[in-house]
Amino acid sequence: MSITDIQEYMTDLGRKARAASRALAAASTGRKNDALNAIADRLDADRTRLAEENRKDLEAGREKGLSDALLDRLELTPARIDAMIEGLRQIAALPDPIGEIFDMNYRPTGIQVGRMRVPLGVVGIIYESRPNVTADAAALCLKSGNATVLRGGSEAFHSNQAIAAAIRAGLEKAGLPGDSVQVVQTTDREAVGAMITMPEYIDVIIPRGGKGLIERISRDARVPVIKHLDGICHIFVDDEADPQKAFDVCLNAKTQRYGTCNTLETLLVHDTIASDFLPRMARAYWEKGVELRGCDKTRAILGEDCLPATEEDWDTEYLAPILSIRVVDDLQQALDHIEAHSSRHTESIITENITKARRFLQEVDSSSVMVNASTRFADGFEYGLGAEIGISTDKFHARGPVGLEGLTSVKFIVLGDGHIRQ
Repeated sequence: MSITDIQEYMTDLGRKARAASRALAAASTGRKNDALNAIADRLDADRTRLAEENRKDLEAGREKGLSDALLDRLELTPARIDAMIEGLRQIAALPDPIGEIFDMNYRPTGIQVGRMRVPLGVVGIIYESRPNVTADAAALCLKSGNATVLRGGSEAFHSNQAIAAAIRAGLEKAGLPGDSVQVVQTTDREAVGAMITMPEYIDVIIPRGGKGLIERISRDARVPVIKHLDGICHIFVDDEADPQKAFDVCLNAKTQRYGTCNTLETLLVHDTIASDFLPRMARAYWEKGVELRGCDKTRAILGEDCLPATEEDWDTEYLAPILSIRVVDDLQQALDHIEAHSSRHTESIITENITKARRFLQEVDSSSVMVNASTRFADGFEYGLGAEIGISTDKFHARGPVGLEGLTSVKFIVLGDGHIRQ
């Protein structure tokens, strides 16, 4: 397509999405749930086709030299297809937020004033690599009454189109507009530029991908953006931590999956336990193939097999089997390090001291803060949201994993009986 054609194409998508959003806003909970279950059934029936289309993307990705982390994000394993289907069914089972009326109060004039939860309208989602985002995002937007325009990465083109076909079939089977969910059918980057500059058709943009993509969208968008730039997640192992809990949590947070934004990137360890805790922890990491980069105190304990950490390391989201380690004097120094280097995504403390845990919860300024738990739990599915459409480290509108409620707005409603203002 030429640039002009793409602009016309995206405008057409936007018009169709806006029209579909009106139908979705008026759709009953039952109709939306029927669509979600129909999409799940279709994905289940299309497993072979999904695998075949995903294989095309994986083969092309290897030829292009994509990293192991990106290939991992791209792969649609049977378990990930299961998770997509389960996510759809879980979202169908969740309460419908749309139409909820709350905070109703009588005013001295006799009118009742309250608020009603309503859809945002049209949500534009721009994402890279992970094709499961197509189903997760469509499901959350559908349940919350929003139409959506999805633009996946070129590396997942075939996988995304296969999922899109299942979504459209499910929508139409349930009697909802097929245009309620539209997946952009061009890999031209001009499509992204068009999406983020169409406020007349798209109400909010949610980018999911690398820092470069999100920085570009944040800079150029004329549409509000829900985002996080990166996930530099920390765990602080306190001197009053249970050693086995600390070991299990720290190993899981780093090695359960490497290429995710909630993976542990910096481990902070209290000085008084470092000489006992770090050798065992390091052996487990090395057995998993994790490269360790440490401060001077860390290297004094672990030796030359632990590489020296640079200042840049403390500010790096590796998305790979690499971990930075720093030995700190106390909780205050851990808090100071997190304040200086965190991306405000997720941080955790391992301690049996309730006072320190409470202080950590209160003072760490991140969208998810945990006690004695792996950072890998910072996920909409794990939080009971059914799935997440993204994670926001901003403080306005939505923060943390964005599920159904994060995709809604509210409007004031007034109930009267012929009341007039004096």
